[in-house]
Amino acid sequence: MTPRELLNSGTAELGIPLSIEQVNTLFVYLAELKKWNRKINLTSITSERGVVIKHLLDSLAYLRGFLPASGLNLLDMGSGAGFPAVPIKVACPEISITLVESVKKKAAFLRHILRTLPLDGAEVLDVRIGEVPADYENTCDLVTARAFADMGSALAAGVRFLKTGGLMVLSRGPGETIGEQDLVRAGVFLENRISLRLPHSDYDRAIWVFKKSA
Repeated sequence: MTPRELLNSGTAELGIPLSIEQVNTLFVYLAELKKWNRKINLTSITSERGVVIKHLLDSLAYLRGFLPASGLNLLDMGSGAGFPAVPIKVACPEISITLVESVKKKAAFLRHILRTLPLDGAEVLDVRIGEVPADYENTCDLVTARAFADMGSALAAGVRFLKTGGLMVLSRGPGETIGEQDLVRAGVFLENRISLRLPHSDYDRAIWVFKKSA
């Protein structure tokens, strides 16, 4: 299969069909990622097949955990090269995204991507998660994190941005768990846990969905 066929087949299997325009946009993103990756370390995965499966499809799998709708605000912690928030935004242009990435070179890449694709309703904050301004507290419908420590730490760091009833969506390996004390400490409860295997791979994932309590 070509990389495009992999993406089209994989998104169909995940139940997340994309338009031709959206697929084209993701491949512009992929090309820019490869170009910038020669200068700064954005990803250790360099083959197009690997990027499609382990970055694009893995990011889009987050959509199994929530229903996108117009007006939703998503904050992504430790965005790195933009996963999962940029693919989510391409698939769901009606939501707004805030990418939090403290490494200046990576933040510069993210701003370049937002201009290049282009994506409206998207911004980059080049600060550590603990330095995100208080204006963002209790304003987000969704918080995501992909490579952000353990789940307990991710919940503790991200829950302050969520509105009451807002969701934190995390994608983790199948063996990772979280203790009840971590949930109580963060003020969330487990809404859902979805097990899946990324299409065209033996890569098992669990999508964890936590809801902020009143």
